[in-house]
Amino acid sequence: MSADKYYTLAEGCPFASSSTAVLMRNRDGGGLGLLQDTQLIETLAHFSRERIPERVVHAKAIGAYGEFEATADCSDLTCASFLSEVGKKTPVLLRVSTVGPEAGSADTSRDVHGWGMKLYTDEGNLDWVFNNTPVFFIRDPIKFPSMNRSHKRHPRTHLPDANMFWDFHVGNPEGIHQLLVLFSDRGTPRSVRFLNSYSGHTYKFTQKDGSFKYIKIHIKTRQGVKNFTREEATKIAGEDPDYMIRDMFEAIERKDYPSWDVFVQVMDPSEAENYRWNIFDMTKVWPHEDFPLRNIGKLTLNQNPGNYFADIEQAAFSPSNMVPGFAASADPVLQARLFAYPDAARYRLGVNYQQLPTNAAKAPVYCPFERDGKMRFDGNYGGDPNYVNSSLQPTRFYPEVKGVSQNSLSLHTEHEKWVGEVTTYTSHMKKDDFVQPAALWEVIGREPGHQERTIENIAQSVKEVKSPKLRDEVYDLFGRVSLDLGTRVKRTTEAFIKK
Repeated sequence: MSADKYYTLAEGCPFASSSTAVLMRNRDGGGLGLLQDTQLIETLAHFSRERIPERVVHAKAIGAYGEFEATADCSDLTCASFLSEVGKKTPVLLRVSTVGPEAGSADTSRDVHGWGMKLYTDEGNLDWVFNNTPVFFIRDPIKFPSMNRSHKRHPRTHLPDANMFWDFHVGNPEGIHQLLVLFSDRGTPRSVRFLNSYSGHTYKFTQKDGSFKYIKIHIKTRQGVKNFTREEATKIAGEDPDYMIRDMFEAIERKDYPSWDVFVQVMDPSEAENYRWNIFDMTKVWPHEDFPLRNIGKLTLNQNPGNYFADIEQAAFSPSNMVPGFAASADPVLQARLFAYPDAARYRLGVNYQQLPTNAAKAPVYCPFERDGKMRFDGNYGGDPNYVNSSLQPTRFYPEVKGVSQNSLSLHTEHEKWVGEVTTYTSHMKKDDFVQPAALWEVIGREPGHQERTIENIAQSVKEVKSPKLRDEVYDLFGRVSLDLGTRVKRTTEAFIKK
């Protein structure tokens, strides 16, 4: 605090003491509080209201600021301004979180880790809302709430419940690829500094004329991937449940700034139409031998938050925050997230959450058709027209200012027909759905002991399932990936149960 600052109430009124309530005292030293004690009332009232709703998912998180630097010429891929020239730097806010557990949980728990990254570009905010796994549990958005509930607490016991978890996944086996990732060593990363991140969804890089390429984004740590074993993660969860928050904060404080290389896989729309895998199915990856990684940038984290609540807890991310040159694909789960994420932020933070400093764009903002509402912080656009097509003060639009085509769909009429035909999902499984999980199981087998650790991780969870029938269904599910895998999971689980 500078020498000229002094303590005041919230309205700026000076107050002589912050530690004494105003009382009407009697001769015995007792007293009654007075309603004129604005400081006491203000302090108690604010304390009762200082918690905002916790995120339903992604509640426990690590956060920091940094920068994205474009490292390659991407002009053949996109007109996005933040990639317009080699060496261009864009400020970034990153929030990495576990998905299922509460805010007070241990951050080394076995879980998927969400990667929320806000790029404050000169043409508005671009949010990359990714995971540390390249695939996901579901490919139909209607299942998203149910999938998350099955990973949380039982509605009666209020305890984590393996029966719910495995019952959901046996009934929705398209998540087997993700389950193998989760129960491998990758499910317990050693630190945010040592994990990769992936878009999972297919996105688009677009040009001014409306042409586009499909892309998947990969963010790869320069520190090397490092993971905990189950035993190590459990031990640290008991000793230091905030281990990953501490690890990141202390690394940045000592100027050991973590960094990542950013890559894209690029696919032409014509290739998508004939590719073996449905590119809108996020339980699948694009093998690198088919679509190699192309470097586009570097991410560095170099600044800790000034205040965790203001900078990280109030941060809101949504894949719907996109800039010119970057667009969503027809992936049904992505399309649902475009609605669900900003809807959650409006509930949790309020309708004007985009004006909070951590969420506010660094580019000029002018949307005079969004007015009023709780906690409006700016000038509310003064007397500018708040209705469309005003002749009093005509509104200019991006295409007329930047010379961007408004006829992008007409360039891809036949392709859009194909898109409409392949974006209807069911829970029906095909043999092809087990090809990539089987390939992953082989990759896990290349590292000595990794398959054994993965099987033990699965068995430690399955042994808590009460129903022998459900346990058998779990063994059968893994057996569809590899008969040997199913047999070994069963044998190891039964051995744990007998102990």
